[in-house]
Amino acid sequence: MPKSLDRLQPWGAFVLRLALGLSMAVHGYEKVVPHNATAHFAHYVVSLGMPYWLGVVSAYTEFLGGVLLLLGLLTRIAAALICINMLVALITVGIHQGFGIYNYIFALVAIAFMLAVNGAGALSLDRRVGIS
Repeated sequence: MPKSLDRLQPWGAFVLRLALGLSMAVHGYEKVVPHNATAHFAHYVVSLGMPYWLGVVSAYTEFLGGVLLLLGLLTRIAAALICINMLVALITVGIHQGFGIYNYIFALVAIAFMLAVNGAGALSLDRRVGIS
C-alpha cells in the first residue's frame, strides 16, 4: 500500500499549498485591499505592543505570500515568511482566543513549515522554472 501512495505525493503538496495559499490570500486581502484596511490592521498590531510597520509587513506577507503559494512560485520563501507570521499570531493572539483559533493557527504553522522545508512539489511553477 505505501508504494501505491508514493505516486500521490505531488498531489499532497499541491493540496496543502492550495489550502494554505487560499487561507492566507483571503485573510491578507481583507487586511490590504479595502480602503485603509492596512492602517487599521497596523493599529491593531500596535495595540498588541508591536511596531506599526510590523502590521503592514504582516498584512502583505499574508496576502502576497498566499498568492505566491497559490501560484507555486517562490514557495519556500513565502511559506517560511508565513510560518514566522503565523507563529507571531499564535503567540500574541491565538493563545488567548481559545482552542478553536489556537488549533487553526497551529495547523497553518505546520503546513507552512512543511512547505518551507519540502518545497512546493512537482505541481508548481517553482518546479517548472527550476527554482524548487
